Amino acid sequence: MGTYNRSDLDAAIKAYDVRGVVGEGIDAELVGDIGAAFGYIMREEGATRAVVGHDMRESSPELADSFARGAASQGLNVTLLGLTSTDELYYASGALECPGAMFTASHNPAKYNGIKMCRALARPVGEETGLGQIKDLLVDGIPAFEGERGSIDTKDVLADYAAFLHSLVDVRSGRRLKVAVDAGNGMGGLTVPAVLGDDFEIADLYFELDGNFPNHEANPLEPANLVDLQKFTVETGSDIGIAFDGDADRCFVVDELGNPVSPSAICALVATRYLEKFPGATIIHNLITSHVVPEMIAEAGGTAVRTRVGHSFIKAQMASTGAVFGGEHSAHYYFSEFFNADSGMLAAMHVLAALAEQDKPLSEFMAEYNRYEASGEINSRLASAEEQKAKQAEIEAAFADRTASSDWMDGLTIELKDSKAWFNVRASNTEPLLRLNVEAPTRAEVDALVTEVLGIIRG
Repeated sequence: MGTYNRSDLDAAIKAYDVRGVVGEGIDAELVGDIGAAFGYIMREEGATRAVVGHDMRESSPELADSFARGAASQGLNVTLLGLTSTDELYYASGALECPGAMFTASHNPAKYNGIKMCRALARPVGEETGLGQIKDLLVDGIPAFEGERGSIDTKDVLADYAAFLHSLVDVRSGRRLKVAVDAGNGMGGLTVPAVLGDDFEIADLYFELDGNFPNHEANPLEPANLVDLQKFTVETGSDIGIAFDGDADRCFVVDELGNPVSPSAICALVATRYLEKFPGATIIHNLITSHVVPEMIAEAGGTAVRTRVGHSFIKAQMASTGAVFGGEHSAHYYFSEFFNADSGMLAAMHVLAALAEQDKPLSEFMAEYNRYEASGEINSRLASAEEQKAKQAEIEAAFADRTASSDWMDGLTIELKDSKAWFNVRASNTEPLLRLNVEAPTRAEVDALVTEVLGIIRG
């Protein structure tokens, strides 16, 4: 086992997962020790087996193998799934009722890698529910395991994953759609044909698995990375365009005209579908989703619960409230039927089913889910956490006489008087950034608020 200090570990082991530059922030030795710490914790909690999957990055197979050996050294039997999407790993954790680890850095550039870990049934491992304990074990030492070393075997669960998703959503009852899909050279290139290939006419873009991302970053949240899909959707005459991020746990949608569809609108659409299936149910949304989400949940007879940003928080709220669905504006969508885990593919299937069940083009169909204008997330780099907090306090003071309500659930959220305008300023959990999100009834109000708040942050 290596020797670690807490400050170095803090750079790699973050609030939600492990992530860093391979060879600098993380390497095979650290990953093996994290695997041993994970194995120790899971075995102490009663687990006997774990599943490990990885994406298409060049560093992923070696790191996954190192983690597996570390976990096996603590007595866990490990099943290597090979190439998987993150939600396929969650499926395996749920179906096999065992903890799991997924090697991916999601949308980050090729030099990065990381680990998303979960307990059995895809229950989260976050900073307060395991990652902090892993740090402690790496600093203080992992107790030696005196029993028999665990085994390591392999299993392909792609077909079972596809069948399970089809048991949750009927995509075969409506019209046959032509679907443009940009996999971004990520794991969607593997999972889309297996899940959607028999039911839709797929126009495929960048399906070759390539962790160097030769065409564009696998981060559709950035508008520049959607441009190719927007053009491709129109050129191919597709009814809808869907883009997946690198590990395919998020999906983004463009309409038949090539215009992006807000993830909040997708959240509202899927929420209303679940409320038809589960009348009066609870739906989770994070605090930077559009106000259209809680509004439409209430109109459909459901209960909306607002929470902070981040998958570990959403999953915990899903479990504690019995929510049937949860959504984030970052295009993470969570499903009680999918072990409270997030799945870009399952969200895409709901959108495709809804579109196919009626005759309108997507641009018209989604119009009722777009009630407000939004800025999108705007990042500002600041030197320290102290400077970030000082800027937030300055913003709070500047808007004091115009504030209808405010809170610090996750950063600073301010609702303005005499308007449905609001904004949130929160610190990134992974980078030295302040993130600004603004929403208002008109574009002019959004632009004015962005200018004013950024003037304080960057002034």
